This record gives sequence, C-alpha cells and structure tokens, in this order.
Amino acid sequence: METVEHPGPHGYIHRKDDYLKRLRRIEGQARGLQRMVEDEKYCIDILTQVSAMTKALQSVALGLLEEHLSHCVVEAAAAGGREAEEKVREASEAIARLVRS
Repeated sequence: METVEHPGPHGYIHRKDDYLKRLRRIEGQARGLQRMVEDEKYCIDILTQVSAMTKALQSVALGLLEEHLSHCVVEAAAAGGREAEEKVREASEAIARLVRS
C-alpha cells in the first residue's frame, strides 16, 4: 500500500501518545500469538486472541478515521475546492478498506 505525505499537523496528534500505547499493546498481542503457536496452544485459544487483536486494530482504525473526518476533512471542506474533494475521496476509500477488512 502506498503512503502519501500530507503537510501540517494531523488530527490525531493530540492523542498520539494514546495511539502509540494502544499500538504497543497490539504489538505485544502479536508476540503473544507467536508464542502460543510456538507452544502449540489450543486452536480456539489462539483464535480468541486473534479476534481480540483484530478488535483492537479496528478500534485504532476507527479512532483515526474519526479524527481524520473531524479535523482534516472538515478543514478541507471549509476551504472548499480540489482539496475538499481529495479529502472526501481519501476518507471514502479508507472507509471502504475498513469495511472489507
């Protein structure tokens, strides 16, 4: 997936530490899943942990999406023009990716 640099502070910046803490917790969950497989734990227990990790990632994604809509998209919409169209398109594509995941 290609990433595009966008100038200026992003909407989530005021909650950056919270997002980093949550992502580190998810990283720990991923390591725990690896250990469970290495230790040949019961399939259902592993699947339960995969589900918990998936929900945690979805929570981060929804939070970032909310921040994007309430800051980046709202500001672009107020300015109007091409940037507004681009931000709405980006948000729509991000929502479509989340729905498919």
